[in-house]
Amino acid sequence: MSADSGATLLIDGQWRQGSASFEVLDPATLEPVGRVADGTAEDARAALDAACAAFDTWRAVTVEERGGYLRRAAAAIRTGLETLAPLLTSENGKPLAEARGELLGCARMLEWSAEEARRAGGRILPSAPNGPGLVVTAPVGPALAITPWNFPASMLVRKVGLALAAGSPLVVKPAEQTPLIATELVRVLQDTGLPAGVLQSITTSRPAEVAGALLADPRLRKVSFTGSTEVGLSLLRGITTHLRRTSLELGGHSPAIVFADADLPAAAAGVVAAKFANAGQSCIAINRLFVHRSVHDELLALIDEKVASLRLGRGAAEGTTVGPLIDHTALDKVERHVEDAVNGGAEVRAGGKRWSGPAELKGAFYEPTVLTGVRDDMLISREETFGPVLPVYTFDTDEEAVRRANATDYGLAAYLFGKDLARLWTAMDRLHFGVIGLNDPAPVRPELPFGGMHNSGQEREGGAEGIEAFLETKSVAIKL
Repeated sequence: MSADSGATLLIDGQWRQGSASFEVLDPATLEPVGRVADGTAEDARAALDAACAAFDTWRAVTVEERGGYLRRAAAAIRTGLETLAPLLTSENGKPLAEARGELLGCARMLEWSAEEARRAGGRILPSAPNGPGLVVTAPVGPALAITPWNFPASMLVRKVGLALAAGSPLVVKPAEQTPLIATELVRVLQDTGLPAGVLQSITTSRPAEVAGALLADPRLRKVSFTGSTEVGLSLLRGITTHLRRTSLELGGHSPAIVFADADLPAAAAGVVAAKFANAGQSCIAINRLFVHRSVHDELLALIDEKVASLRLGRGAAEGTTVGPLIDHTALDKVERHVEDAVNGGAEVRAGGKRWSGPAELKGAFYEPTVLTGVRDDMLISREETFGPVLPVYTFDTDEEAVRRANATDYGLAAYLFGKDLARLWTAMDRLHFGVIGLNDPAPVRPELPFGGMHNSGQEREGGAEGIEAFLETKSVAIKL
């Protein structure tokens, strides 16, 4: 089956067409690139039925066997990379090189998850007056993974790998903008021989209806959601009659601080990479760049060179380094942020407007943009832009930089560039963010936990902490 065949509902080990379907568009051209089943609340309930029925059997499967499925899927992703990457690009718009990198990260995440299955044990406590004690873990139970459009492969695999490693069956609800790559990755996993009911997938253009049917069912024991803070908070507000474990990976407003002693060419390259990848549509993209006043002009000249070398276009086209925004609603937000900043006195150093490319590119393109003279009270300083705009601020003291970086309700990612280890360590310790890159513009690795503080989320994905999101803890007191 192909991903656009319409048979994109995986329920109880069977691929189904669904009663209706919807088109998937290339965000660069707005042309159809596929068609998928439009799942319903009834489909969602059937998927949960299958997950519940599979739970006792799957949790009894040995960790070695669970890990084997994940390793085979990782190998299949590597083998199929040149087929999967263009599919991801066609519906998301990111350049092929970024799509390949995301998929290779998926393979690494599955391999890491396979090993975590072995390490998800408990501990034995020393004998007390009444006897010893045990702390043991157990899979949380049937779970729901809601995944986003901006990293539709890696965000799905990060959840699926750890859930299956822990022994919890999963229902996946991919973003409606990018269901093709999600479906193909689910197919890769299912083709490893997973037992029926362990993994389900529901593509739908009605996410609220489908998710609502699952959330209303007390048999669903876990939700793992990546998306906007507004939707994440609504998931928590919707809990009225029964508690369930909820992992949230939400929005960000990432600061980067460049100290006076930084390696400026390396810092400029790192800032541009961390800002403009995926057209800035990343929850860990740099949203605020704080530069020590003494190196501001030199750093900005280097950033100018890097930004000038970026090439807008369709992600599949050779030489493209920045693709389109996902839709025109996203473009409107970017324009609103830039307009507010300019009206308040900020200067457009590069870009600053929509991009008009070849006639066939009808998507939402915006030029890579650098703004200077930005103030902390501007809209772009208070909200996540989620687009290719880099606002720049100056600072005079380390304390000032950290204080202003922390002045947000978000706490996902932050970046520090400098050479003085004591300064970097002190700033890292004082920053209220869950993921911090020290001279590293790509601080996401399978071995490190990923997640944020405050309105950026709760619980972690990845690292030794990641599998805990799909495990419950039991305390066992033994009286001898």
